[in-house]
Amino acid sequence: MKTESQVIFDRNTIEFVTVAAEFCGFLERAEGIDRHTFVDTSLKILPLLYLKAALLPHVEMLGEEAPETYVTEEIYEILRINIASVLAGKDDYLEVFLPEMAYSDQPIKKCISEDLADIYQDIKDFIFVFQLGLNETMNDALYLCKENFGMLWGQKLVNTLRALHDVRYHTEDDEHECDDDCDCHNHE
Repeated sequence: MKTESQVIFDRNTIEFVTVAAEFCGFLERAEGIDRHTFVDTSLKILPLLYLKAALLPHVEMLGEEAPETYVTEEIYEILRINIASVLAGKDDYLEVFLPEMAYSDQPIKKCISEDLADIYQDIKDFIFVFQLGLNETMNDALYLCKENFGMLWGQKLVNTLRALHDVRYHTEDDEHECDDDCDCHNHE
């Protein structure tokens, strides 16, 4: 078994930290980005974030208490509003992978902006603690982030990815902006 310092400085951990920091920075700069660019970039960074999280090494909690958090309700809400503003009418999607769906005769509406803000909250709290540079708290932040990936934000990420894919490739209105990489059937 690896010691705490070997786990937190493992190549896969460092690669995850790098992608996680880029993901957080991207969402923090979302205000003012056009929807096409935001969706296109999200569709590239989210699968990478998922892959890097899935490759994290085994880690065990060392401390008695959870590390401190960074993301306040205000930070969360500002981020969510900024993302919702970028996505505008494409923020909502119907969720089908919730346990509550088994007992519901109505679709459950979710928001891409809320899901991304939820993922951001876990990732940013992890990055915040990791930047403090204290081995034990870094280890415990890694443990919690990996646990939350498996139980919470990993599923949100893939659900949101599905919704973003739909926004990018199945737009039904005239707002769709094709670029050279677009495979849509709207080309004249």
